Amino acid sequence: MTQPAIPKKTPARAAIASWIGTTLEYYDFAVYGTSSALIFNVLFFSPELPQGISVLLSMITFAVGYAVRPLGALILGPMGDRFGRKFVMLITLFGIGGCTFLIGCLPTFAQIGALAPILLVLIRVIQGLCLSGEQASAISMSLEHASDRRRGFITSFTTLGASTGTLLTLLVFIPIAAMPKEQLLAWGWRIPFWISAVVVVVAYLIRRHIEEPPEFIESRSTKVNVSPLKHLLRFHWRAVLRIVFCAVIAGTSYMMQTFSVAFATTGYGLDKPTMLLTTTVSAVIALGMTPLAGFLVDKIGRKTMFLIATVGVGITMAPYLWSITTGNWALIFTFGIINYSLFYSMVNASWPSFFAEMFPTRLRVSGLALGTQIGFAISGVIGPVLSTALAGADLKDWVGPSLIAIGFMVIAGISALTAKETVKYTMKELDNVHQSEREKAVVAAATVRPSDAPRDLAAQPGAK
Repeated sequence: MTQPAIPKKTPARAAIASWIGTTLEYYDFAVYGTSSALIFNVLFFSPELPQGISVLLSMITFAVGYAVRPLGALILGPMGDRFGRKFVMLITLFGIGGCTFLIGCLPTFAQIGALAPILLVLIRVIQGLCLSGEQASAISMSLEHASDRRRGFITSFTTLGASTGTLLTLLVFIPIAAMPKEQLLAWGWRIPFWISAVVVVVAYLIRRHIEEPPEFIESRSTKVNVSPLKHLLRFHWRAVLRIVFCAVIAGTSYMMQTFSVAFATTGYGLDKPTMLLTTTVSAVIALGMTPLAGFLVDKIGRKTMFLIATVGVGITMAPYLWSITTGNWALIFTFGIINYSLFYSMVNASWPSFFAEMFPTRLRVSGLALGTQIGFAISGVIGPVLSTALAGADLKDWVGPSLIAIGFMVIAGISALTAKETVKYTMKELDNVHQSEREKAVVAAATVRPSDAPRDLAAQPGAK
């Protein structure tokens, strides 16, 4: 049996390819989230609804894209483990970008009535399915291309796309939000969605040249007749569940990027461009903080960094929301930077290697996709929607939403405490660490070896 050629590791190329793809994902997230808070509540729902209800419905359309992600993970996760990380990264790239572009083409409620929000939700469903495989494949690609001493640093570039995508969105949205209202609602709001086409082209040109990682090629050199998903749920369900609970900390990011904008501009009448500038400054600082924190992840450990970051981001959400009620821009900027630029950058730097290293190579994309997407779905629904509901019809209560953030912190922190610290293990050792003797026996029994393959017809008994 001919063994496939094992390519060299290319960590820099893998990091850039992952970074640009995640930039598109978070560009979509931030464009849609910002539009949900500022525009969609006006354009896609009946003007006869109370303002608070329109914002809530708009947030629900945002949450729908997250609610369907677990289903997408069940499909794309096993595909990443069977057919390759690059294969899924290209599928998700065009799926995410295409849906973002189409949203910019949708007619509004004034043009087609109730069909407008229905079409919006339908596209969000398709987009959510595609989003579910993007990060898991990109993180696995980066992790498996990295050297053993720099896995935390290299994988942190995947989530660096969170800050890059957010920043790109805000650089586009700040001048858009400053447009005269008539122009903004007539055509200006569509421009950020159409710009996604440029990001897709750039990402494709980079991703088409990336090779599958050596660990994945080696894992495919022997065929195992076991479904990745079935195997995952039989032997690694605890790790999946652990990641689900850890991943809910992402809800604080959704609150920062989406809920707080509506809270400030609708509830307290704060200036929209200035409020968007708050998250712009935070995203710029995070561009430097995320790789720095990724470097430290390889020094102090994935688990340690994640726990510090989780506590920090949960606690500082309360003073950030409170600062909005004061209308004091100095306080808003200060607490926004502490919450997102400092602590959430640490979350983003630590979770890719922390979560991905909980699984062996053959099941990494499946486990990472399923665990994160269930967690992101829960927090993506609870974060913006429940926070908006608890803020009251006038969107002025900051205490209830703050308790949501603290709840995310407690759940994620307790779950992280149950995990192993994997910083000292090599990639080869991780496969052994995460497989019990029983699991190894099952894999061995299901492995198809060259001697098991059918022989030539001439060699078969009774052949003439």
